[in-house]
Amino acid sequence: MPVYLVLIGLPGAGKGTQAALLSKQHGLAHVSSGDLFRDNIKRQTPLGQQVEAILKRGDLVPDDVTIAMVRDRLKNPECARGAVLDGFPRTPAQAKALEAMLTELGGRVNLVPYIQVSEPVLVERLTGRWTCKGPGQHVYHLKFNPPKAAGVCDVDGTELFQRPDDREETVKNRIAEYVAKTSPLIEHYRSLGLLVEINGDQAIEPVTAQLLAAVAGAK
Repeated sequence: MPVYLVLIGLPGAGKGTQAALLSKQHGLAHVSSGDLFRDNIKRQTPLGQQVEAILKRGDLVPDDVTIAMVRDRLKNPECARGAVLDGFPRTPAQAKALEAMLTELGGRVNLVPYIQVSEPVLVERLTGRWTCKGPGQHVYHLKFNPPKAAGVCDVDGTELFQRPDDREETVKNRIAEYVAKTSPLIEHYRSLGLLVEINGDQAIEPVTAQLLAAVAGAK
């Protein structure tokens, strides 16, 4: 029977990193909604063209389009053993749509790990990111992955800059918005007994160990 994990975490919680590690460890597909959007737009699929037009207008991608993309991906043979879902669902309505499509595929959501990170740690992680102006747009972190020379890219020597999204005020607003929007989803999965809280303030390795233990107990 396929295994489906829904990974929840705020920006900076390390959700993408942990999703990739879980995917590799258990032989599951890593299904990221952001990657799906980019891939479909790049390949100019009918859904990708639809999303591209929506984003160019500055609108939010409606649930039915997002759900259709996820459904197409989960039907792919690469997802036969299951998947780690990253960035979807975001709302209880999307969660219910996911439950319906997994029933069609003969599976269900097995576990919902919620990587909890305190706001000060999130702010430190996100505001420390700097990007180079070169074509590679290499990313550094002032604490965890600093450049050899301050303000200069190790690879191409171009100047580093901080994206507007990584400035403290913007980061705090993003965190507050995410918490407000995600709380109903967290409570939805908590009510179903599927939510497990993971201490995301730790380094990558102990977080991974906690996740693997939680998944092993849920299978």
